Amino acid sequence: AFVADEVNGAWHDAIEVPGTAALNTGDGAEVTSVSCASAGNCAAGGTYSGGSGSQTFVADEVNGTWHDAIEIPGIAALNTGQADVTAVSCASAGNCAAVGYYDFGATKVFVADEVNGTWHDAIEIPGVAALNASGDTAFVNSVSCASAGNCTAGGDYDYDNYFTSQAFVADEVNGTWHDAIEVPGTAALNLGLADVTSVSCASAGNCGAGGYYTDGAATGQAFVADEVNGTWHDAIEIPGTAALNNGPAGFAQVNSVSCAAPGSCAVGGSYGYYTTGGGQAFVADEVNGTWQDAMEVPGTAALNASGDTAQVNSVSCASAGNCAAGGYYDYDSLGGSQAFVAKEVNGVWRDAIEIPGTAALNTGGLAQVTSVSCGSAGNCAAGGYYYNSNGSNAFVTSP
Repeated sequence: AFVADEVNGAWHDAIEVPGTAALNTGDGAEVTSVSCASAGNCAAGGTYSGGSGSQTFVADEVNGTWHDAIEIPGIAALNTGQADVTAVSCASAGNCAAVGYYDFGATKVFVADEVNGTWHDAIEIPGVAALNASGDTAFVNSVSCASAGNCTAGGDYDYDNYFTSQAFVADEVNGTWHDAIEVPGTAALNLGLADVTSVSCASAGNCGAGGYYTDGAATGQAFVADEVNGTWHDAIEIPGTAALNNGPAGFAQVNSVSCAAPGSCAVGGSYGYYTTGGGQAFVADEVNGTWQDAMEVPGTAALNASGDTAQVNSVSCASAGNCAAGGYYDYDSLGGSQAFVAKEVNGVWRDAIEIPGTAALNTGGLAQVTSVSCGSAGNCAAGGYYYNSNGSNAFVTSP
């Protein structure tokens, strides 16, 4: 596992996460999520191999120095096989939450809090076991902390023995995790599989969640749901996505949500379209509490010359109407992909561009942006990967 820091606009050498070499007695370790509360104060989470399975770790950066990774306290007692961190979020330096999954006969979900620099024992997310009546599988995909002790997590659970799932959210209020609930309105929308893929909280009790559900025609559709002053409102199909999502592939989903202020969010994802059964990338904005029509990311149709697949993997908003999105598009009919970014300026999405320099790096023909983060309007960083003769390689870029 490695981390790399950007300091005053300059990227420094990547380093192996301190302490992971001692933990990782098996065949692999990786960072799956990182969150920074302030410059030089971050947390990273991931997985390492140990014994007969895998375990989870967290590592803190304090005032610019990365400290030794530790196994998440309490996870060994929960986990009988495989475990992983899926997301980390830090509200302030030393006050973070990490979520993930572990194996206990079936896949279960956990959350662990860091309070004033000390990581506390992981717990199963309350209420998920009661929702998950089949006792089969649950996953948590995302967590967002608006302030210390006030976080929201989202994912999915199986509710019967017929490979069907529902979407859930769970809130932490003043340091106490409350029971997870089925996302209101999704039961009426969903006739198959539903999942929260991303959550974002602008302030305590004011969050957005996005994901997908399966309708009566077995078509995947994209949804969003808002929490307002601590109450989750009914999920809705994102306006305009049904008209976009008319392909034989027939699947739309939200991959990322970012809320800059209560009622001011953006989502990004992908949808199927008619001509070839491939997919295109979309974004949609919420303005003053009202979701606007989704649209294809401007410029991606021109980039996506093969007409095959494009999607947004990540979106980040520094302020209302000032966001960035990143993902990938196929540039030939052989499945080759390139990385793109697009920015929104004062509420208007500009044309996506191929990330400068990636075409020269990406001689193996597979590149994409996996994450975007914006510190302020027009000042963002994007990271991802590309392929060359040496295999997969990591890249970062910033303005």
